[in-house]
Amino acid sequence: MAVLLAGFAIAAWAMGLPHGVRRAGVRLANGLLGTDLPRPLGPPRSWSDRARAAAWLPVHAAVGGVVAAVTGLCLMAAFMLPAVWLGGHGEVAVFWFTASAPRGLPGAWTLPAAVAFLLVGAGCVWAGTALLRRLAPVLLGPGPAERAAAAEARSRMLAQRNRLAQELHDSIGHTLTASTIQAAVAQELLDRDPQAARRALSSIEETSRAAMDDLDHVVGILREAPAPTRPQPALTDLGALTERIRRTGAAPAVETEGDLGRVPATVSREAYRILQESLTNALKHGARDGIRLYVAVRGDRLRLAVTNQLPTPPPTGRTARPGHGLDGLGERVRLLRGELSAGPTGDGRWHVTADLPLGPHA
Repeated sequence: MAVLLAGFAIAAWAMGLPHGVRRAGVRLANGLLGTDLPRPLGPPRSWSDRARAAAWLPVHAAVGGVVAAVTGLCLMAAFMLPAVWLGGHGEVAVFWFTASAPRGLPGAWTLPAAVAFLLVGAGCVWAGTALLRRLAPVLLGPGPAERAAAAEARSRMLAQRNRLAQELHDSIGHTLTASTIQAAVAQELLDRDPQAARRALSSIEETSRAAMDDLDHVVGILREAPAPTRPQPALTDLGALTERIRRTGAAPAVETEGDLGRVPATVSREAYRILQESLTNALKHGARDGIRLYVAVRGDRLRLAVTNQLPTPPPTGRTARPGHGLDGLGERVRLLRGELSAGPTGDGRWHVTADLPLGPHA
């Protein structure tokens, strides 16, 4: 008998080695036992994890067999005792003992005994379920290598989502700020300069279309589906950016130095977003006059600077609200291993400067 049981356990363990059996075991454990095991994304990364998962099948069979046997015997005893008493047979043999069950009140002890057997059977089912629920995460749960891989995948996903959130903040925030100011300009000029008002409304339409393209791009990535995209803006699109700023009624002074075309594509795109966010903050929190933009390529470094005049007193109806602009700028600059400086200059101006290396070893 011992050899037969050992052979059965080994065969059941071998049947549990395929990855599909483990996936089925996880689904059954979650559905029948109420566990919350993660769905295996791939085969175990080590043989120790594979052997551990394969042990679930013989353990499950052993516990289930014991529960089924004990529950079956308890149910048989629970129904047999009242039947013997009601049938008037006088004696009943239950497992290893024999008891008298005569007709009438002397044999009524069989009723509470039957209830006790039912309770024992129910307790056995509960104990077996609790034991399997405790063993399922140990045997079917992810191993250390799988947990590390899952944590790494989640970290990459969160980093990508944070990146997309920053992209949305920069592009959509810039568009909304510019569109709001252009709408106010159009309202002011609607009666005395209809042509200028039309130009402002046309600019709102253009910037809104660009924002929709950015939004489609990000939503497509979040849905893991292809989305129509346009090339991401870079420093070569600086003229279009400053033109949109001018349409809000501001007059930024732009100064460039060096060849912006030799800036690496990644640095160029990030530098554009840094300038975009800095100009957006200047429009939101500063005066529209006195905005200065400086971009210089010197050797292996790229220097960006945006300064603007702070309003004194602050415009009525505008309240300062905390935002994520400076945090986003800091994240971009840190990713490029650069340096960022932002704050008041002491003469009523606000400055943002970024110094970025042009290469990975700069």
